[in-house]
Amino acid sequence: MFTGEKVRLRAFREEDTDRFVEWESDLETRLLMDDGIPFPPQPDKLRSLPETLASGEDAFLFAVETLGGEFIGSLALFDVNWHHRFARIGISIGKPHQGKGYGSDAIRILTRFAFRQMNLRKLKLTVFAFNRRAIRAYQKCGFRVEGILREELYRNGQYHDVLVRGLLRSDFPH
Repeated sequence: MFTGEKVRLRAFREEDTDRFVEWESDLETRLLMDDGIPFPPQPDKLRSLPETLASGEDAFLFAVETLGGEFIGSLALFDVNWHHRFARIGISIGKPHQGKGYGSDAIRILTRFAFRQMNLRKLKLTVFAFNRRAIRAYQKCGFRVEGILREELYRNGQYHDVLVRGLLRSDFPH
């Protein structure tokens, strides 16, 4: 378990699954995170995702919980490249818990873990240009824009940019 100022990261538990499936099935959430066609996901696939990620060496899924012990979201480190020492990250915080600094705290905890314990050199992510809340959280955590994939995503009748962001261990002060 890894603890920050507002949240802690821990292993996924069986009892987290129903809420995880509920949040990941929410259309509004999917439109902010999923670059595929936002069909409703198959619950069985979502239920098996934590176990699937836990079975590999290139992905790690954490449950995010408040310091009071309430499960509020998930955070993944995936596509780990052990040779070049980088990985991608993704986060999902349940709607009732958004905008309270939980996501930023969770990202900082994961970043410390990735750089100090895993000896990674870089973390990277993509974020849709219209996802302002996520962009603010990533900026607070030190992720810099490394590129813009222009008109990469089609949503609601128009094309949107996707931002590529990265954080180097040498830029991480914590």
